[in-house]
This record gives sequence, C-alpha cells and structure tokens, in this order.
Amino acid sequence: MRTSRTGRAGQYVALLAYLVFLAFPFLWLISTAFKPPRELGSLHPTWIPKDPTLANFRQAFDEQPLLHAALNSLIAALGAALIAVLLATPMAYVMARRRTPLARAATGWVVVSQAFPLVLVIIPLFLVLKNLRLINSVPGLVMVYVVWALPFALWMLVGYVRAVPPELEEAAAVDGAGRLRTLVSVTAPLLAPGIVATALFAFVTAWNEFFFALVLLKTPEKQTLPVVLTHFIGAEGVADLGPLAAAAFLATLPSLVVFAIIQRRITGGMLAGAVKS
Repeated sequence: MRTSRTGRAGQYVALLAYLVFLAFPFLWLISTAFKPPRELGSLHPTWIPKDPTLANFRQAFDEQPLLHAALNSLIAALGAALIAVLLATPMAYVMARRRTPLARAATGWVVVSQAFPLVLVIIPLFLVLKNLRLINSVPGLVMVYVVWALPFALWMLVGYVRAVPPELEEAAAVDGAGRLRTLVSVTAPLLAPGIVATALFAFVTAWNEFFFALVLLKTPEKQTLPVVLTHFIGAEGVADLGPLAAAAFLATLPSLVVFAIIQRRITGGMLAGAVKS
C-alpha cells in the first residue's frame, strides 16, 4: 500500500513538473506582452507587470498587417484540415478493414514518410507548384499542407477505424442496412471524435507552420502569420520584444480556442455505450 501511494505521488509530481514546463513559456509570453519598455529592459524582471499596458498590441498592429496575415493563415489551416480529413477518412477505412499486404505496406510507408525532413521535400514541391502556377499563392500553400498532414492524419484515423468493432457493421447489415447506410449511420458517428481530433491536428499544424510559408510565399499580402512575426526582428537580429510578444500571444489564441471548444469530443469515449455488455 505504501509503495503504491509513493508511486502515485511520484506520478503526480512528474505530471505537475511537466505542466509547469509547458506553461512557463506561455505565461512568460503573456507577461512580456503587457510590459512597458522600461520593464522589458529591467535587470530584475517580474512575472506580473508593475504597470501593464496595451501599447505593445497597438504597436504590433500598426507595424505589421497582422489581421490580413491571420486571415491567410486561417484560410490555409481550415482548407488543409478539411481536405485532409475528407481524403484520409475513406482511405483509412479501407486500410483498416482490408488487411491485405498492400494495406500493411501502405501503413508502413505512411509511418516512414513522417521521418522525411522538410528540406528533403521542399524542392520537389516547389517545382510541382511552379509547373501548376501556384507559387506565391494561398491555394498552393493549402495543397502543400494537405500533402504534409495527410500521412499522419491517415495513420491516426486507421487506429480509430480499427477500434470500431466490425460486429456493429455486421449487425446493421443483418438488419437490412446497405453498405452506405451502415457507414453513414453506424460507423461515421463512432468515428466522429477521431475525425475531430485529426482535423484539429491538421489545423494546428498548418496554423503554426513556418518553413513552407517562408519559401513559397513572397509578397507581403500573401504571407501567413508565423512569417509576419519574423518581421519584428531587425536586420541585426535584435527583436522588438514587446510587440513581438503581443503578436505571438495573439497568434496562439486560435489554437487554444479551437482546442477548448472541442476537447470534450476528443477526450470522450469513442465507443461509449455503443456495445451492450
């Protein structure tokens, strides 16, 4: 009993340390965003600003087109998430239900493809987009994000499909439901948490992506929010810390809001109540 309590206490301590590790950069970012210049240069920084101000936010919006860049990021992220889920869902169903050597090979290739570095694929992608006349365009960036997010989205959804008991589909077929009716009425509702989690992954990945957007987008009006954030760093590498922190804080809000809205669907049991005991 004592060993069990000690182990559980150790787990809670480790979890608390991990949460502190994750929260520290975000809390410090919030603190920096509201500090006036004299506190930013202080030799004895504090967590809570002594004289909080919104001047950093006003300066950030005055210096850079943050709203337009955020709109570009939103279009790219939503488009990539929607297309990736629409493509990955039927593919994942086939790969999970058809246990053929080809399906196993495809699953293995999906996992291996995640090990490829970005630099390795940027030149082929650039040439393809150039031939399609999609360089320096948001639709071209959406296409790249879909290509990059699709393998992992497919891998995630295969696991969710395999967790759905085939007996449910067989029971629906016995009751006279056709294949399409079974997929729509039985399988799809059970896959909803997995589809939402996959869409969230694709959205957050595209929203925060920097490398592809930096290489493929040249004109300022086409650039996404992560690229525009680099404009707060001068030519000599000196950052305008206050406005940069304010803009970076605003850039993190959409991901937090999206996750807060749908986190119940993600953490809820996917098959809760689906099978009678």
